[in-house]
Amino acid sequence: MHLIHFILIFFLQVTVANQTANDLVKSKVKEVETQQFQKIIVPELPASLSFAGEPVPLEDADIRERLERELINNCYKHSATLIILKREGKWKARIQAILKEQGIPEDFFYLAVAESELDEYALSPAKALGFWQFLKETGKEFGLEINNYVDQRKDPIASTYAACKYLKAAYEKYGRNWTLAAASYNRGMNGLKKALEAQKVDSYYDLYLNRETYRYVLRILALKAIMENPSKYGFHIEDEQRWKAVETERVWIDSTINNLPEFAKQMGINYKTLKIYNPWLDSEDYNLVVQKGKGYWFEIPKTKN
Repeated sequence: MHLIHFILIFFLQVTVANQTANDLVKSKVKEVETQQFQKIIVPELPASLSFAGEPVPLEDADIRERLERELINNCYKHSATLIILKREGKWKARIQAILKEQGIPEDFFYLAVAESELDEYALSPAKALGFWQFLKETGKEFGLEINNYVDQRKDPIASTYAACKYLKAAYEKYGRNWTLAAASYNRGMNGLKKALEAQKVDSYYDLYLNRETYRYVLRILALKAIMENPSKYGFHIEDEQRWKAVETERVWIDSTINNLPEFAKQMGINYKTLKIYNPWLDSEDYNLVVQKGKGYWFEIPKTKN
């Protein structure tokens, strides 16, 4: 009898032990499965926000919803937004210095971010090109040179000056309103003017527009919010992790260069480096024809390769 009791107790202990082990395994499996899913949070809207000194009406439910949508989109496009934050180290100070010099609010830096993600080679399906996404004819209209040898839409400096010309004209056209000037960069000056007149309003935030322009300024605002406080939105990047601008010297060339690789060698660099710092060079024949009375500034890194 005692033997039977012993055997029963033994089997009960084994069963309990097996059950405990199974429960532990299930618990660990559940923990691992849970860890496979990223914790998703809703980005917090800023208490207040402005663009170029002009307040954003966050009390408007539609504006809040549209801004929140753009925050969510850009917060969860992890790789794209992180690359923007790294590129910012190379370009923000330089672009904002030109904007300030030209009397354009520094917030327009974020318009360039929205347009191209600070990629000088960015090309849209409509063939808009460069930091500021100029179409060929619009680029020429605002002073950019575009031919078989040169495409200054890919020159971050020259194209920023051209963008400033556009924005100054738009600012005056819309009664000295920077938000409308920004919206017109996407919609076009005449298209936006027609919408304002037809709807009898004078604020971007009161306009009903095509889907792209409807989102456009809100996307700029979302990028501004994220880039001004990246850690708040989950992007942890140290200053030393940002890409830095390399110190360059500017060299003026006003005569034809028949062999760009040889010219690069004379400058103490190779052709690859010449192209990296002068992406506006557009000849497939490794040359640059300079018309009489014209010339170009070359960026040459001071640290030679």
